[in-house]
Amino acid sequence: MLNKPAGYECSQRPRHHPSVYNLLPVPLRQREVQAVGRLDHDTTGLLLLTDDGQFIHAHTSPKRKVPKVYEVTTAEPVTPEQVEALCAGVQLDDEPAPIAAEACEITGEHSLRLTLLQGKYHQVKRMVVAAGNHVNALHRSAVGGLKLDPALAEGEWRWLTAEDLAALTSKD
Repeated sequence: MLNKPAGYECSQRPRHHPSVYNLLPVPLRQREVQAVGRLDHDTTGLLLLTDDGQFIHAHTSPKRKVPKVYEVTTAEPVTPEQVEALCAGVQLDDEPAPIAAEACEITGEHSLRLTLLQGKYHQVKRMVVAAGNHVNALHRSAVGGLKLDPALAEGEWRWLTAEDLAALTSKD
């Protein structure tokens, strides 16, 4: 579990920003751990890393419907109509059908909590734009039932515990 800070790419060969792998100790980098899904360079929060390909597939395959929870800070005040649109489904330019959030709730005047079951390119940002707003900040707070450890400072990592692994398979 890594608390990914902004300004890092989830790539072994970063193009514009430092790699999240630089935040890990050399022995983990030598094991060639991979990110379980990616976060944009400006997105913060929970990033899982592993050297287990089956684990990656189990937690990233759209067929598995693993919920990912995002805390979204918006440019404009969030409206009930925007939340309704996100839950009903919004049309993205490159998708044949509307994409809907699994859940969405207003958490403040300029913030909402959005739960998705898939992870497409810049999906949260594009969905919020399609609903009539703009993302100013994005933070992934949970994957499955696993929440980001609040004791982890940005850029810090820790091993997953047995309880963490159990929580990952929980969708609560």
